[in-house]
Amino acid sequence: MERYRDMQLFAALAGQPSLASAARYAQVSAPTLIRAIARLEARLHVPLLLRTTRGVSLTDAGNAYMTDCVRLLAAVDAAEASAKGLHVQPQGNLQVFLPLLFSHYVMAPVLAAYMDRYPGVRLVAHYHDYYPNLHEEGLDVAVLVGELPSSSLIARLVGRVRPILCASPGYLATNGEPMHPWAFQGYSLKAHARLSCATVQGAINAAVHGAGLIRCLSYSVHEHLVSGQLRRVLPAFEGPPLPVHVVYREGRNAPMRVRSFVDHCVEALREHPAFQLA
Repeated sequence: MERYRDMQLFAALAGQPSLASAARYAQVSAPTLIRAIARLEARLHVPLLLRTTRGVSLTDAGNAYMTDCVRLLAAVDAAEASAKGLHVQPQGNLQVFLPLLFSHYVMAPVLAAYMDRYPGVRLVAHYHDYYPNLHEEGLDVAVLVGELPSSSLIARLVGRVRPILCASPGYLATNGEPMHPWAFQGYSLKAHARLSCATVQGAINAAVHGAGLIRCLSYSVHEHLVSGQLRRVLPAFEGPPLPVHVVYREGRNAPMRVRSFVDHCVEALREHPAFQLA
């Protein structure tokens, strides 16, 4: 039983930024958690944690063991629930990585629908615009826009988006519609912007009100294009589409909360109108 409890305490490190936070999550003292990890390291004869002045992180062996611990503990929970005749529902903490803009324009209702469907899952969303390391950062799932770097992650394609140029019908009626590109694929831009916006949403709002042309990814303006507030310009000269993937670590051995979230996102995003414009 001690070995099983030590595995539970070690698994508490998943998605936690420090030993102290992992101990709080497991509802034990920090020394208790440290002793459990020390027993595991002694039993396995390998270091599981790398300790530096900046904190602790999992070693390669620690990452592999963490994956196995999470999988085995989830299997035990499922077996016990099945033996008790319970309907197994996803539960626990789920660490999700989302691109900031993509989450704002696309993911918010997807997340809300998932939480309504699975009340036993506590979803922790991290919003950034870089490619994360799921293992090192303790993340379960990420939604990524763009070509994926080579990795061992499981990736499911949900759609594609494009960098597009658009403007309001009123602006185009007043100023004319450009017939040739000047800022795409090797064309030099020789124009002076009269309005600079610190956010994409600010630029979209300005374009909707006739301030000028805007270049952005298609998902951020799909509703404005459908409603007719904006119109696509120079579609023949657009760059290649960018893939959107849902990525995760453990594949079929992933905990139920991970598999349920991945399946939910894949289904919702593949039907999302933002990808019909690409």
